[in-house]
Amino acid sequence: MKSSAAHRLRLVSMPEGLSFILLMICVVLKSTTSFNAVPTMGWVHGILFILYGVFWLQAWWQRRWSFWWAALIGVLSLLPTGGFFAERILAREERADAEALRAAGAAAGAGAAPGEAAGEAASAAVA
Repeated sequence: MKSSAAHRLRLVSMPEGLSFILLMICVVLKSTTSFNAVPTMGWVHGILFILYGVFWLQAWWQRRWSFWWAALIGVLSLLPTGGFFAERILAREERADAEALRAAGAAAGAGAAPGEAAGEAASAAVA
């Protein structure tokens, strides 16, 4: 679960949103002062944006999201604070998946014989 594309997308969404805001601040500072960090922040934001796009496509394919759900997550990367909202949405989805897995594990463990691990009972049922 933690190595899924949706988890990687969640991990990169917050830094991507922050880098977008910092890039906008650097553009304003470049226009108003002699401070020019736009080339550096541009590279940082560009790399994070590309990672967001790659992980977004992988998550869309892996999670079988509907077009509209995937479009929402994709459009959030284009908004200055959208990465923060994407992270919250993906965290909520990840928690729901974890709870479903725990419930499925508990249900599988309830049918196991005393002293028998749930995984052994499941593998015995398949064989």
